[in-house]
Amino acid sequence: MLQENGFVLKSQKGSHMKFEKDDKIVIVPNHNSKGAEKGTYYSILRQAGLEK
Repeated sequence: MLQENGFVLKSQKGSHMKFEKDDKIVIVPNHNSKGAEKGTYYSILRQAGLEK
């Protein structure tokens, strides 16, 4: 989702991935293979400046 919108994976520490685009930095947790909880997903979209 983020990479499709121009974000680049800059680093990963443990289960947290750091994506950057321009002046925006978004940290994405990757704790399980099921994906993020709904609230976490919407928070990531909001931080990235993307629509739902």
